[in-house]
Amino acid sequence: MSEFDKDANAATETAQERATHSGFVALIGPTNAGKSTLVNRFVGAKVSIVSHKVQTTRAVMRGIAIHDNAQIVFMDTPGIFKPRRRLDRAMVTSAWGGAKDADLILLLIDSERGLRGDAEAILEGLKDVPQPKILVLNKIDRVDPEQLLKLASTANEQVAFERTFMISATTGSGCDDVMDYLAKTLPEGPWYYPEDQISDLPMRQLAAEITREKLFLRLHQELPYSSHVETEKWEERKDGSVRIEQVIYVERDSQKKIVLGKGGDAIKAISTASRKELSEILEQPVHLFLFVKVRENWGDDPERFREMGLDFPRE
Repeated sequence: MSEFDKDANAATETAQERATHSGFVALIGPTNAGKSTLVNRFVGAKVSIVSHKVQTTRAVMRGIAIHDNAQIVFMDTPGIFKPRRRLDRAMVTSAWGGAKDADLILLLIDSERGLRGDAEAILEGLKDVPQPKILVLNKIDRVDPEQLLKLASTANEQVAFERTFMISATTGSGCDDVMDYLAKTLPEGPWYYPEDQISDLPMRQLAAEITREKLFLRLHQELPYSSHVETEKWEERKDGSVRIEQVIYVERDSQKKIVLGKGGDAIKAISTASRKELSEILEQPVHLFLFVKVRENWGDDPERFREMGLDFPRE
């Protein structure tokens, strides 16, 4: 080989090394399959709230990860389930909309629950979605290998998945294999976001989501699903701290009493936990003030839907 050919090959290899990949990956699946936990694992930081309460994620949240030479934008969609209320319909519509806007779809299935209920309906719906799809079975540490193989086989018989992965979003087992595959599979092209950006969620909204997570973690057995948090004021102060005022909306006085707790103990605990995490994320002192307001039927208020990033279903 001539010196010219060697130089040409070296230049080609260097160009290939410089080539970047980017794209959007929609995570869909039944409620509580572990999508938010997995997005946070991939991104390496809190960008989506996690709780034991079903249907915690209400709108599409985007978490941005860098892996090798690829920027992967994960779209954490609401869990897909059979809707019963207006808010339910908006969330399911948002989830399927996120899937149709993505370059690739990642279906996350809870291995323990398998394909019962909503998972079966999602598989049926995926048949009409043209994007490439991969299957990810989560919580594999809780299921024996034979059951996992049977689950993977059954799902692949119904939908033509490009690949199947078996992971634990909690421990991280198998997650690097998924990231390696996505980094190589997504289209070649420039990155969509700055390298240090991990989410496209406005900070005011992220702050509200963090407080909502603490609310659910504290009161998930007592508080009904119909609660909502909004950041009403955000003031950067001269001493480097930030003053944040948020409102927790509930539908009845009885729910307000639950949020406040005996002697205000519940609201104090929620505020303390939220303020601590916000201070860590913002890297500055936070003065957080929470207020609880009763707004009957807020789930039928178009303005509340806009605050959550959801389209308001008219029917």
